[in-house]
Amino acid sequence: MSKFGNLGARLHRGEISYDFIGHRKLWYGISILITITAIVGLAVRGLNMGIDFQGGAIFTTEKTSVSVSQAEEYAKEASGHDAVVQKLGNGTLRIQIAGMDIKQSTAIKNDLAEDLKTDPETITADLVGPSWGDQIANKAWQGLAIFMVLVVIYLAIAFEWRMAIAALIALIHDITITVGIYALVGFEVTPGTVIGLLTILGYSLYDTVVVFDSLKEQTKDLTKQTRYTYSEVANRSINGTLVRSINTTVVALLPVAGLLFIGGGFLGAGTLNDISLSLFVGLAAGAYSSIFIATPLVADLKEREPQMRALKKRVLAKRAQAASDDGISDGQGYDAEDATPAVVGPRDQSAPRSRRRPSGKRR
Repeated sequence: MSKFGNLGARLHRGEISYDFIGHRKLWYGISILITITAIVGLAVRGLNMGIDFQGGAIFTTEKTSVSVSQAEEYAKEASGHDAVVQKLGNGTLRIQIAGMDIKQSTAIKNDLAEDLKTDPETITADLVGPSWGDQIANKAWQGLAIFMVLVVIYLAIAFEWRMAIAALIALIHDITITVGIYALVGFEVTPGTVIGLLTILGYSLYDTVVVFDSLKEQTKDLTKQTRYTYSEVANRSINGTLVRSINTTVVALLPVAGLLFIGGGFLGAGTLNDISLSLFVGLAAGAYSSIFIATPLVADLKEREPQMRALKKRVLAKRAQAASDDGISDGQGYDAEDATPAVVGPRDQSAPRSRRRPSGKRR
């Protein structure tokens, strides 16, 4: 077994662990900082909405030797708007101009033909009206709202309302970060972007449900024992699924990174950027939120319950009593503040059971 696989097995058995829940304030702070940055970027730069949302025109030329940068200049001079130009595999140009009046399309088409030194009849124009863009935007928001409502209802039924709230906050966290990155980078927002957002929300939800399912199994009859608090069991659930979450995220990110950096960047297939960026950022943010946001939030909410507060008092009291008994048996004084939480996991069988047991034969 590889070292990473052995690490995963030890995490799952509880032999080693990292205190994610104990450092939750740090994760909250990092998430708040990232979210504020995303919101500022969105407020300052805004989103670069595609013609499907704003309305506009797409002009397709015949095969030409004009470069993409030259075509962008020609399109901007003809329309007064920034244009997105892509060179297709057969040498033709696809010139996309958003936010323009459809009535201007004929004049722009003639100006482009003159600049490109071609016949206007060889340039095809596909027009999208602003009313169509409004309909697409409304449907996108409706789809997102319906998805969120269904997620909350499902999690409230399958688990409990606290987990539903934590998952909803994590999903909003992922959406905000992804949209903020789009604003900062300036990539165009198209229907493909919306599809990418819904895809990554489903992935993020899957990763969160895996941890929640483990937490649900381990917290059955939790109040009937006095060994672990709810937060400690929640921390064990995260550690038990940590390697699985990392593996699935890396495997999912590799092909998406190929689309974004190789297809969209190196090969210049700009049509891949709108969906690949949302997938790449969303997958990474979803993995982060399922580990560092969703489960710590559930632990915070559960620890406010009266029965969980009572459980925590019993657990700490038992540990203090155990530490006190050890101190008395060793002939030492004891201070209740020295009591430390027990490590959640099986006992290390290699450790000696008593420090006072003599070794060797009795004389």
